[in-house]
Amino acid sequence: MAMFQKLGASSRLLRSVSPQLTQTRNFAADAHGSTKVPMWTAPGSPSTWKEEHFVFVSLAGWGALFYGGYKFFTSGSKKVAAVAEPCPEGMERVKVAKH
Repeated sequence: MAMFQKLGASSRLLRSVSPQLTQTRNFAADAHGSTKVPMWTAPGSPSTWKEEHFVFVSLAGWGALFYGGYKFFTSGSKKVAAVAEPCPEGMERVKVAKH
C-alpha cells in the first residue's frame, strides 16, 4: 500500500510542474541569417549553398584537378609496344598444335 502512495505522490508532482520548466525540442541550427539553398537552385553563387553541397562540389573539383594532372603528366610516358621481329629469310613459322 505504501508503494502505491509513493507512486501517487510522484505522479501528482509531475502533473504540477509548470509548462515553463518542461523541456522542448528545437532544431540545433535555427536560421540566423540568409537562407542556405541547394547548389542546383543557385549554381552561380556558392556563398548561398548549403555547407554539405559546398563540400561535395569542392571535393569533386579537387578530384578532377588531381586526375587531370595525373593524366597530363603520365600521358607522355607511353610504353613502347613490342614489335615482332620478322622471320629470317628462308625460315617458315611453324604452328604447334596442342594435344
